[in-house]
Amino acid sequence: MEWYLPVIWAGLIGTAVAMYVILDGFDLGIGVLFPFARKEEERDVMMNSVAPFWDGNETWLVLGGGGLWVAFPQAYAVIMPAFYLPVIGMLLALVLRGVSFEFRWVAKPSHRMWDIAFAGGSIVAAFLQGVILGGLIQGVAVVDRQFAGGAFDWLTPFAVFTGLAVVAGYGLLGATWLVMRTAGPTQDLGRQYAPALLALVLGAMVVISLWTPLTVERIATRWFSLPNFFFLWPVPLAAAGVGYLVWHWLRAGREGLPFVGSILLFLLGYAGLVISTVPYLVPPHLTFWDTAAAPASQIFLLIGTVFLLPLVLGYTIFVYWVFRGKVSPGEGYH
Repeated sequence: MEWYLPVIWAGLIGTAVAMYVILDGFDLGIGVLFPFARKEEERDVMMNSVAPFWDGNETWLVLGGGGLWVAFPQAYAVIMPAFYLPVIGMLLALVLRGVSFEFRWVAKPSHRMWDIAFAGGSIVAAFLQGVILGGLIQGVAVVDRQFAGGAFDWLTPFAVFTGLAVVAGYGLLGATWLVMRTAGPTQDLGRQYAPALLALVLGAMVVISLWTPLTVERIATRWFSLPNFFFLWPVPLAAAGVGYLVWHWLRAGREGLPFVGSILLFLLGYAGLVISTVPYLVPPHLTFWDTAAAPASQIFLLIGTVFLLPLVLGYTIFVYWVFRGKVSPGEGYH
């Protein structure tokens, strides 16, 4: 097997996951903040600010999941049974959220049920994504390359904490998005909650950074053995620096920079998780090469991806360019 093909596919899937977390993260964050909006006009502006983007943002989730299925079928066959319940719950929450996105506008003025569905679907989807992440970090029981655990192995204190941390992180992305893309009371809402959410996110990053090496030996070895310690510790130091900059920019009244800083904070956290798990795709048993499909299958799919990925990127850039600028009351996609 060509050693580089699994590495290429791992990079593509990792990139798709990062794009999904960033792009769908801020519009899930809008749903997380939805219950805190005091007036219907504010909620309308919040939804209108992400209405042109939310369905396109979820394209990256399809690419990540589909890429895992075809490029690493053995990993897919282990991960799915391990996380059937949270994956199904996440997908149902995303469906509920998508339906409420459309039905809320046609149900006016009797749309309170859809407000609750939008907020609930966003919060549940974000929480379960974090639960899946936490379960993967802690490891999956594997015997003879098959899942050997139970239906609720994923339900651990660490996974629940990670789920809550992801909810707070998406809320931070949503709050800084409102600061950048809206004005008036809706922007004030983002400014009001962004500092507290930033504190929660930084605190969660510290807890996870301590919890994982204390409970998972392979992660402790990765981070604290020499010379790894000297090469890897700039990552958490950079995260602390970016966190300070986001807080400073919020206090200074900046609009776009807090959102950019929040994205960088997510990417640094993501980099830390990648460092902790590479080269395992199913920690701590199966690597990229253990779970990869036949080289012919990987090459065939890679050819299609080479043509389609630029189209997806081009469409994403085009939509964000067309719908750039601030969203005011009464304006929007709907």
